[in-house]
Amino acid sequence: MALCILKSGLLDTIQDAGRYGFQHWGVNPGGAMDTVAMQVANMLVDNPPAAPVIEMHFPAAEINFEEPTIFSLAGADFGATLNGQELAVHHPVIAAAGSVLKFVRQVSGCRVYLAVRGGFAADAWLNSYSTHLKAGAGGHGGRALQKNDRIAYRNTIALSGRPSQALPWLANLSGLYIESSFWFLPGAEYDFLDAASKTQLQEACFSINRKSDRMGYRLQGAALHSNMSGELISTAVTRGTMQLLPDGQLIILMADHQTTGGYPRIGHVITAHQPSLSQMRPGEDMRFVRTDIAAAERLFLSQQRNLQQLQNACTFRLQEYLVSIRNS
Repeated sequence: MALCILKSGLLDTIQDAGRYGFQHWGVNPGGAMDTVAMQVANMLVDNPPAAPVIEMHFPAAEINFEEPTIFSLAGADFGATLNGQELAVHHPVIAAAGSVLKFVRQVSGCRVYLAVRGGFAADAWLNSYSTHLKAGAGGHGGRALQKNDRIAYRNTIALSGRPSQALPWLANLSGLYIESSFWFLPGAEYDFLDAASKTQLQEACFSINRKSDRMGYRLQGAALHSNMSGELISTAVTRGTMQLLPDGQLIILMADHQTTGGYPRIGHVITAHQPSLSQMRPGEDMRFVRTDIAAAERLFLSQQRNLQQLQNACTFRLQEYLVSIRNS
């Protein structure tokens, strides 16, 4: 029971919530760039929220479901079609055997996540199924998915004879994403910025450079200036860390970030806003708003409550549907 990659995309990898507890060995957590979309995709098919999914960038893969399954797409809208019929994100979908999933245009967002009922059979490394490209471990052989790769389903589901169709309920993502204004906490070297640069950080508009990737987002904007003289000793960094580069531009570290760095850490994008940041495309504008830890924690807890409510609703609806088809 598997799906087959008919045509590889720009960068399609298996990801989960990441591998934590190994940064002291120099192994970064990695994992899905958009952890909310990863969870939503899994919830829609009643998987554990952190089950492995396929993360795709545009142009994305063309996929053949060799055996029937229930799948979902969450995150970016890449104009998905199933057997030539338009398909919306954030619905559970029945795919009959032989169904073909394609992505024809980039409507919004930067990454879309594919989950199947029961999850994917993937390679584990250091307690995670996430693909670590530099180490060549985890996911599917430690590499991006290629043409003719077959990704097995962990569990099968009795759907023989059911036509391909989107099921009639939609995940409500209100409260899970924001647009373009990202909250940050001051970093250890925030006060290295001069007064004008501190003001500019919150009042100026920045955009994502096309050289950005899963390791970090390079930003373009007016240069910020530091009062620091000399160099820093390399110190710990994490996802969301905002570093000031020698040319005065910023880089925000993302999922595949290094574990230490020597550039000033002027801030950290709060955890609740990182999924929204991961869906920003090159050239799109963003602004930054300073906040405090208490406000960041409140927003994160609110986001987690919304996700828990969504999970409960998805589980109820899908289980109700599966019971109805077993009884029909």
